[in-house]
Amino acid sequence: MAFRFHIAAAILALVFTIVHASDPSPLQDFCVAVPDANAGVLSNAVFVNGKICKDPKLVKPEDFFFQGLNKPGSTSNPLGSNVTALNVNQIPGLNTLGVSLARVDFAPYGLNPPHTHPRATEILVVLEGTLLAGFVTSNPGMNMKNKLFTKVLNPGDVFVFPEGLIHFQFNQGQTNAVAFAALSSQNPGVITIANAVFGSNPPISPNVLTKAFQVDKKVIKYLQSQFWWDNHYYP
Repeated sequence: MAFRFHIAAAILALVFTIVHASDPSPLQDFCVAVPDANAGVLSNAVFVNGKICKDPKLVKPEDFFFQGLNKPGSTSNPLGSNVTALNVNQIPGLNTLGVSLARVDFAPYGLNPPHTHPRATEILVVLEGTLLAGFVTSNPGMNMKNKLFTKVLNPGDVFVFPEGLIHFQFNQGQTNAVAFAALSSQNPGVITIANAVFGSNPPISPNVLTKAFQVDKKVIKYLQSQFWWDNHYYP
């Protein structure tokens, strides 16, 4: 009987571990992040899955505040888009709260290229313009193809990108477009697929990429020689 109890307890512990949120849960009203530059000078400071807490007596309203997200980001780059990201590094009060925000600006035919957020689900709302948005499922199994879920979004429309899945937004209109995105992590991270694959330092071996993409090695070397633009801006 005792053995069965221990097995059941182990299974429950595993289940609760799996369903636990990506970000650390708060155990107090707030845990305002100490700037990384100052963290090393604190005695007994320990980094966990988040950042060190500031002494609550030193917390100010400014720790929960950011000004200027009404201003468009510059889209004068090869992608024609700009992501102004606000995470725990810009708003220290987000620490342990499991949420962040981004403004995405698009020039006509601008693209927020295929990317993933390894630690967050994203929910996007369009304020201006018309966006083609979509995401692709993870590997579905033998002899099955990844499925694309895509939708044309107009002002007021909302679309969800599940955590970790490759997704994109493309302005298919002739005017500027603006969207805002909320993400379920204080520090969601971003992996822009083309940048990571073809712009890594040091480069991935062309032998690896030639076989992976089933193209001539000259194509891989050409892609690796390009400048891969990062459209993310952290104020």
